[in-house]
Amino acid sequence: MCATSVHAGSSGDLPEHGDIKGAWYPTGWSHKNQAPPQHSQSNLVTVGLHLGTYVLAMASDQPFARALVIICAILCCSPQAARAVNYTFARDATRAPAVSYYDYIIVGGGTAGCPLAATLSQRFRVLLLERGGSPYGDQRVENMTHFTATLADTSAGSPAQRFVSEDGVINSRPRVLGGGSCINAGFYTRASDEYVLDVGWDLEAAKAAYRWVEDVVAFHPELGPWQAALQRGLMEVGVAPDNGFTFDHIDGTKVGGSIFDDEGRRHTAADLLRYARPEGIDLLLRARVAKILFNVGGRRARSVAHGVVFHDSRGRMHKAYLNTGRRNEIILSAGAMGSPQLLMLSGVGPADHLRSFNITLVLNQSAVGQGMADNPMNAIFVPSPSPVEVSLIQVVGITHFGSYIEGASGSNWANPRHQGSGGNRRPPRNFGMFSPQTGQLATVPPKQRTPEAIARATEAMSQLDDSVFRGGFILEKVLGPASTGHLELRNLNPDDNPAVTFNYFSHPEDLRRCVEGLTLIERVIQSKSFQNFTYPYFSLEELLNITAEFPVNLLPRHDNDSKSLEQFCKDTVMTIWHYHGGCQVGRVVDAEYRVLGVDALRVIDGSTFNASPGTNPQATVMMLGRYMGVKMRDERVRAEGLRRRKL
Repeated sequence: MCATSVHAGSSGDLPEHGDIKGAWYPTGWSHKNQAPPQHSQSNLVTVGLHLGTYVLAMASDQPFARALVIICAILCCSPQAARAVNYTFARDATRAPAVSYYDYIIVGGGTAGCPLAATLSQRFRVLLLERGGSPYGDQRVENMTHFTATLADTSAGSPAQRFVSEDGVINSRPRVLGGGSCINAGFYTRASDEYVLDVGWDLEAAKAAYRWVEDVVAFHPELGPWQAALQRGLMEVGVAPDNGFTFDHIDGTKVGGSIFDDEGRRHTAADLLRYARPEGIDLLLRARVAKILFNVGGRRARSVAHGVVFHDSRGRMHKAYLNTGRRNEIILSAGAMGSPQLLMLSGVGPADHLRSFNITLVLNQSAVGQGMADNPMNAIFVPSPSPVEVSLIQVVGITHFGSYIEGASGSNWANPRHQGSGGNRRPPRNFGMFSPQTGQLATVPPKQRTPEAIARATEAMSQLDDSVFRGGFILEKVLGPASTGHLELRNLNPDDNPAVTFNYFSHPEDLRRCVEGLTLIERVIQSKSFQNFTYPYFSLEELLNITAEFPVNLLPRHDNDSKSLEQFCKDTVMTIWHYHGGCQVGRVVDAEYRVLGVDALRVIDGSTFNASPGTNPQATVMMLGRYMGVKMRDERVRAEGLRRRKL
């Protein structure tokens, strides 16, 4: 395997977090997983469940903490050293001038914002504002090992900002350059051709944009035994044909791409900034945009966006304005939570809601914040009699009934008492999103989550045998979804999460698809192909009982969770972080992503989607940034060329 460092000149000083480091681009991907032994003491699973229940109940004085004993946080790979990349155009917002001017101002250096900024910078002057820090040199982002630990990190400096929907489902939004591609499970797959055409994108231009992204961030995973068994099991129960490895979204079973390379190193949308023209772009980190500035028109004239106000990490205010010229624009790429929130904070949204916060109304736009949707995900934990490789999502079954079946296995709950290869101590167990340290996910009442109780629970869990935690999750995600909700402001602070309701399973079609997906998972578990990774005496009801006790959300449980698949779907619903909507095409923006009713303002990110593309949206969000960047760049170059010729 060969790799090259990426340099855009010498590095600048980045206060607080140092230089941007770590982007490098291997040419291939392969996981060298060993086959599991054929025998183990199966009763350790049952013993572990009951022992875990006991020790955690003793630690927290609650009888239902067994959930913390089973892995639901799937991790992978050992940390690797960072490789240097120097973006001379990047600096901390504390070093920004009080006032600056650009052709394009992009709010959000995330999955769409990075490729968009890189593309536009090739011909124009671009300011890219990111509220978080750099992913480079940050082990929480760069290594697969830290996937769930990062999601469990609720500190102010975490790359992931937790929020809980009004439905009671725990979720996360990115707060780092590269956006969601820095904190997700890494699965890379395109939208279907039908989706691309339905949205109105040019199919060939979209494919070219996908390839531009894939040249940098997408890799071909080699399956370990557990993932290979899942692939065969899906085929055995009729999720056909076998489509092998492909980025394409087509019915049947396939191996998708990954943004993790063969050393478990993550490659994010931030890496796409290698395409930027350094002289054409300024990237400011830890720049928190407060609002968009408008030249408000009269009774008949349209308001025009002309600048933004942002604050640096020391609280100092800065303003960035558009250069003179009618083709210069501000572009929101702050994601499905951030973009509708910023529109409202800037005076574009439902009039009554904005007036309740004394926000000066720029445009009464009732559709801002509407159409919020999050694809519901439900999973079944499958204990294994054999050791399994650690893996994130690699295989997917794309069914004809609108449910996607995926799986993840293993953990890094290594016991620190044991030694790793070469005499090195294995890393301490990390309980990820279900860590006692996290607290917010536990079903233990908050007042009983004392530091002493948490410490006792953590120590007790650390003493359990590794075999207790052996297994994986097979999950299903609902297509669409058909159920939608809304987003509202909580306050005037752009750093705080808005209130969002997704209304999971409010539409009966979503519930039907969930039940069919779980029924298919049962058949996969019982398939001959998967028999080496299941205990024959565990019934589906018992597996549902185990899974239902995980503290996956803040919803109450029902006694019939294991008997009614409909109730199981509702009670154990989780996010797979594919939420979207709030600035949808046709309601808030037009087909060119221009905000309806105002000028010089676009929204280009997942908030514009009416449905989640493919089995994972990240590839399409990155593609959209490149696609629209090329379109805007080329259309403007042609228009300005024609104007010069006329003059």
